[in-house]
Amino acid sequence: MPASEIAAAPPRVAVLIPCYNEEVAVPRVVAAFRAALPAAMIFVYDNNSKDGTVAAARAAGAVVRTEGLQGKGHVVRRMFADIEADAYVLVDGDDTYDATAAPAMLRLLFGNRLDMVTGVRVTPEEVAAAAYRRGHQFGNAVLTGMVRWVFGDRISDMLSGYRVFSRRFVKSFPALASGFETETEFTVHALELKLPVGELPSAYKERPAGSTSKLNTYRDGFRILRTILTLVQRERPLMFFSVAGGLLLLLAVVLAVPLVKTFLATGLVPRLPTAVLATGLVLLSFLAFVCGLILDTVTRGRQEAKRIAYLAVPGPEFEPAE
Repeated sequence: MPASEIAAAPPRVAVLIPCYNEEVAVPRVVAAFRAALPAAMIFVYDNNSKDGTVAAARAAGAVVRTEGLQGKGHVVRRMFADIEADAYVLVDGDDTYDATAAPAMLRLLFGNRLDMVTGVRVTPEEVAAAAYRRGHQFGNAVLTGMVRWVFGDRISDMLSGYRVFSRRFVKSFPALASGFETETEFTVHALELKLPVGELPSAYKERPAGSTSKLNTYRDGFRILRTILTLVQRERPLMFFSVAGGLLLLLAVVLAVPLVKTFLATGLVPRLPTAVLATGLVLLSFLAFVCGLILDTVTRGRQEAKRIAYLAVPGPEFEPAE
């Protein structure tokens, strides 16, 4: 086929919908994305649903597959490995995201040759309380703020479940998470490798009647926080261990100051165990700093390897539709 025909061929777009017990909502999601992206292939990956999710998704016209390992992260890993496309639209199967935003997100991805476009959730006042609970908003703001402070101020809604990815991103993404913390992984991976990313506002609405949320505010919030701390330790080891070493050193100084005052006044060290503890804390603080230096070098090598894997996948060559 001539190069001009290849360049003119429309991009292959895959809509990826992970589902667990979404019998009520998933037919609406499939229909909405079929209308918004008529040429796209729509895949629903069922994650051990106990209701009629599989039958409902198949009846709606989606290609239905299954993933046995429980958790959204496992489903995302399987979808990214299985499906071949030029762009991937990832959306939850709960019918809370606006399918009509997908074409604009794809135009932004291809037009600016980005690797990830996030649908930033915008909730109308009249449905805000039901669609986006106050506790979830606060948690998202805190967790997003932590990631922005550590990895870069280029995102505003880290936990959005509505994303568009390039093939280059999908085929080089490690996908190590098992649950809802996979969104954190997306964001940190993009920021850490300094990939080109973008955002577009997207309406966020309440779930349809009869469907229930699978997100546990406290349990999943804790898991996301733990994932952030793990990623900081893994990707910013010098910062992580320097903070740990600094706290140990501060504690040692607090313990040692009274001992030093007593020693200067009397020439005695009456609390020998405290003196030994303070000395040990100082040694541990320096050890933490050295560990940070060593692991920082290792992390640098891992980042170079991930960058090479990313560059091994051809980037998008499509122009935005007029």
